[in-house]
Amino acid sequence: MNTFKDLYSFLELAKNNRKYTESVANNLKSALKIFESVINEQEKNSIDLIKDNMEPIFLEVVNYNNEKDIASLNAYKNRFLRVVQDYKKYGENPSKIQNWEPRERKSTPLLNGEDKKDKEKDKISHCLSTPINNPVNSVNKIELSLENGNATIILPTKINSTEIKKIKSIIDDLTQN
Repeated sequence: MNTFKDLYSFLELAKNNRKYTESVANNLKSALKIFESVINEQEKNSIDLIKDNMEPIFLEVVNYNNEKDIASLNAYKNRFLRVVQDYKKYGENPSKIQNWEPRERKSTPLLNGEDKKDKEKDKISHCLSTPINNPVNSVNKIELSLENGNATIILPTKINSTEIKKIKSIIDDLTQN
């Protein structure tokens, strides 16, 4: 039988198999704890019963945590439902976990309370290298379509390994910022 405790075991299994990152697993575990505090013994013994009673359970979560923002509680509800859904797909039969392709999450930088528009205004344009005057036929132009715009790389056709390492280190530095 699928019990509430099985969800905790599933989270550990998924984390250990790199299906959830440590931080995602901790967030999901927090959601389980909030819901665990309000479900009854009968519901603890049946995940399906919890799913069937989700709305009354959620109302009880809201009443029990009335000092918390409703948007935050909705986020916990969505996390909880995500664990249940993933458990149904991959946890009931642990052999299925190896076929689980975790979804890629795009990280967004935190702005420390600053307005995004203000942040854009404060950006300073940096020139990473000085312009090189090369005849058009002696360069390689590489254009890439990226998620947030386009990138153009113009390289001379004759480039040595030291210069390539220098360019690579500049790009590596960009990924750390």
